[in-house]
Amino acid sequence: MGTVLLASQTSPDPQVVARAAEVLRGGGVVALPTDSVYGLCCAATPDNPAHARIFDLKRRDRAQTLPWFVADSADLARYGRDVPEWALRLAARLWPGALTMVVRASDEVPPEYAQPSDGGATIALRVPDSELDRQVVRAVGVPLAQTSANTHGAPAATSGAELEEALVASCDLVLDGGSTPVGVASTIVDATGPELRVLRLGALNEEELLQAAR
Repeated sequence: MGTVLLASQTSPDPQVVARAAEVLRGGGVVALPTDSVYGLCCAATPDNPAHARIFDLKRRDRAQTLPWFVADSADLARYGRDVPEWALRLAARLWPGALTMVVRASDEVPPEYAQPSDGGATIALRVPDSELDRQVVRAVGVPLAQTSANTHGAPAATSGAELEEALVASCDLVLDGGSTPVGVASTIVDATGPELRVLRLGALNEEELLQAAR
């Protein structure tokens, strides 16, 4: 069974952050709380075996790609390219938060993490509103490839108690932060074009997005 550590999202214990970073840098899979739902994470490094493990744990098609957690809104320009001005405004106003933006991938994104498309490969980025998550990302030194901590078709966990026993047993480390403050998946926006396009409504509604993008 995977190791379970209690963790605060607002005032994380430096030892918990260090332990999570150690596991992730070593090629492990970590389940952790976010502002929205619990996630399964690995370090977004080339040829990381944990990347494939997450798909196996999720029972999910490996042809799909995993969004990234990044630590700061400035990372949008680092890992994205040709990012529209309206998307930069969204990042400045709504990050940290439950907003995921799909952007053109820069050369710093390893090919196995990018989604091929006609206009060039894309990557989905988010800065979670969780001090714990952001500190872990900074301690690892690279973004975290992540997805909701549930098997395909099962409800996403919004508390440590809701995590499926099989996932807990299969992860290298679980950070239990209790209930997530938002409890709803992030809203996903396509930021590859000149106009805002919502791919999935979640914690943020369309009016909030349009207002922030102006």
